[in-house]
Amino acid sequence: MLLSSLRAYGFAWWQPLLSGSMNGFLEGAVQIVSLSVTTVGLLIVAPFVGSFLGLLIKRLPTGRRIALARSECEFCHHPLGPRDLVPFCSWISAGGRCRYCGQAIGIFYPGVELAALLIAAWAALMLPDWIAWAGAGFGWALLTLAWIDQETYQLPNVITLPLAAAGLAVTWLIDRSILVDHLLGAAAGFAFLSLVGWAYRSLRGRPGLGGGDAKLLGAVGGWVAWQGLPTVVLYAAVSGLAVALLLVACGRRLQLSERIPFGPHLCVGAWLVWLYGPLVPAW
Repeated sequence: MLLSSLRAYGFAWWQPLLSGSMNGFLEGAVQIVSLSVTTVGLLIVAPFVGSFLGLLIKRLPTGRRIALARSECEFCHHPLGPRDLVPFCSWISAGGRCRYCGQAIGIFYPGVELAALLIAAWAALMLPDWIAWAGAGFGWALLTLAWIDQETYQLPNVITLPLAAAGLAVTWLIDRSILVDHLLGAAAGFAFLSLVGWAYRSLRGRPGLGGGDAKLLGAVGGWVAWQGLPTVVLYAAVSGLAVALLLVACGRRLQLSERIPFGPHLCVGAWLVWLYGPLVPAW
């Protein structure tokens, strides 16, 4: 499993400090400074990434241009300048309103920026060196997919497919000996939910699982390998059931035909398994 390789790669940064030698102490000190620089850099970048993720969440489902397109107010369409695009600060200084038309912006953008920052902090806490950046990138992609699916029942291929390739690339850079497990994970994840979707349609005569969910689980398999997929699906099922029970407890009546996006729950499971590994360790 990739988690074992991660631990071997960098979780034991503190061991040189305990070696009792001056060289060991210096080596440990250098690793701590490197870790601090990596963490600080990641935390600084994270809110700006969050701003971009907010743009993706708003524009991808509607097909609006992203590349070479100026940021603008969604209400008056006035182009936004540099002082309007500073994460958190711009929103706070403008009182949560557009500087040009005075329309309330809401908490969407600062909410995404905060979520991106929390993901970066979580990744920096759990992962060593450059892998923390890779892990944060995985988390940011999952955040974007989960948010879009929750609001529009879409999982854009433009994010899902590169996510699969990125998982395999990160695996290759960390430990090439387990790349086959991750290739199998990508294939198995896609095949499993495709089969579930086909079976449901055959039995009920209507679709019950979108093709985007199968692609997403395939992409996740590229990150967690085939050994991690059962735990991802289990976490997703538990998460989905918990949300459904919460909605019922709040007085909402759920129908058997009601659509509930499964992508956000797959993203939760994927993130937890990537960081902590499957419930049953690989043999």
